[in-house]
Amino acid sequence: MVKIDELDRQILSLIAADARIPFLEVARACNVSGAAIHQRIQKLNSLGVLKGSQFLIEPEKIGYETCAYIGLNLKDPARFDEVLDKLKQIPEVVECHYTTGNFDMFIKLYARNNHHLLTIIHDKLQPLGLSSSQTLISFHTAIDRQLPIADILTTDAEAEDSFK
Repeated sequence: MVKIDELDRQILSLIAADARIPFLEVARACNVSGAAIHQRIQKLNSLGVLKGSQFLIEPEKIGYETCAYIGLNLKDPARFDEVLDKLKQIPEVVECHYTTGNFDMFIKLYARNNHHLLTIIHDKLQPLGLSSSQTLISFHTAIDRQLPIADILTTDAEAEDSFK
């Protein structure tokens, strides 16, 4: 686990709320120099705390109206790496997780509609060597957020202090 101090917490809280906030505005809010913010951001990047910045595309706005989560069981679990490489080649697959429980892998994908989803499952997923799969369709994302940095890190620090 990476050690995060109070300044790092402030920076993370501000940039998590608005990734496009200028460094000088962050510096003013944290009462430090712009160079200090730049150095801290570089440090957080190099430690892997931050994973870049990006614009997020709303799939529904570009015609991908079906969001599905699919649990996959492989006929041969030793083929995980091979199946993962093939999943990476399916552009509709946006997440893949190795999991505990009922599935070997759990993926999230977007399809234009239910017919397109069926085509993806039949033509792209089944040939991967699945013994079974289970599909859940999401009607609506009720919560979609980053971890609330300030609250979580403060709570974690308080929890650590209580164990001392």
